[in-house]
Amino acid sequence: MSFERLWAGWRATYIEGVTSPDESEGDCLFCNLAASTDDADALVVERGRRTFTVMNAYPYTTGHLMVVPVRHEAHLEGLDAEEGAEIFEALRRATLAIKAVMRPDGMNVGANLGRAAGAGVPGHSHFHVLPRWAGDTNFMTSIAEARVLPEDIRTTWQKLRAALPNP
Repeated sequence: MSFERLWAGWRATYIEGVTSPDESEGDCLFCNLAASTDDADALVVERGRRTFTVMNAYPYTTGHLMVVPVRHEAHLEGLDAEEGAEIFEALRRATLAIKAVMRPDGMNVGANLGRAAGAGVPGHSHFHVLPRWAGDTNFMTSIAEARVLPEDIRTTWQKLRAALPNP
């Protein structure tokens, strides 16, 4: 069986820009986002002392967030206890905001650690939080290998940022 493909040429620029094999702290997407002073432009939803939560600019679904340690560290075992605790709290807060704004039927929370595991930025660990709805895998995702996002990412950013509970 042969399938038609929807061309997404814009992805090549993204892939080339964030997946260099010798990614270091100076040329790391997440280090650059951590250093940004414009949260709206960087799509940073929340900042903590050791972590930040950011919208995925190329999401699997609307509301796809990532929780990222500020410190450039590729390995889960390289994170210290304080970073781990703040990551977990940021994941908890992200799920609360997503549930309040998007009312999903479920959530995916996880990490792709290393290039072989599917990490787009393998040199800097990060954790995904995605809202899911019953039946959200439709023909576009299953057959056309394309995503349909029903809301502009900046609109979602504003809603999620406003929905974060007070610390």
